[in-house]
Amino acid sequence: MEVPSQSFTIGALAAEAGVNVETIRFYQRRNMLAEPERPYGGIRRYGPSEVSRVRFIKAAQRIGFTLDEIAQLLQLEDGTHCSQARHIAEHKLADVRHRLENLRRMEAALATLVRRCGAGRGKIACPLIAALQETA
Repeated sequence: MEVPSQSFTIGALAAEAGVNVETIRFYQRRNMLAEPERPYGGIRRYGPSEVSRVRFIKAAQRIGFTLDEIAQLLQLEDGTHCSQARHIAEHKLADVRHRLENLRRMEAALATLVRRCGAGRGKIACPLIAALQETA
């Protein structure tokens, strides 16, 4: 049997895509990456398209997509469902903006508490600890 010029074992696929072998197996269990047939007495081989797919998954994760959302995007990858992909991305963008809003509120609250800590002198209780005990 002839091996394609650019084929990878699972270990080589993982290295080429910048992940570990268990990540490849995990994606296969989640049906995000196909597991090629094992030739009789041989080793499963992956091609460049699998490398691209794993890189796509990792890139999508880096910008905040969950594995479920990535699986949805992968189902739309033929390019004919751009509006659906856009809808998923718009939903993710709204979620990110909401989380940023929450983080800004947290930052303001912490900044206030840190300022109070710097203003405390003498034998008074720590304003930061006192404030956190009040909310508990």
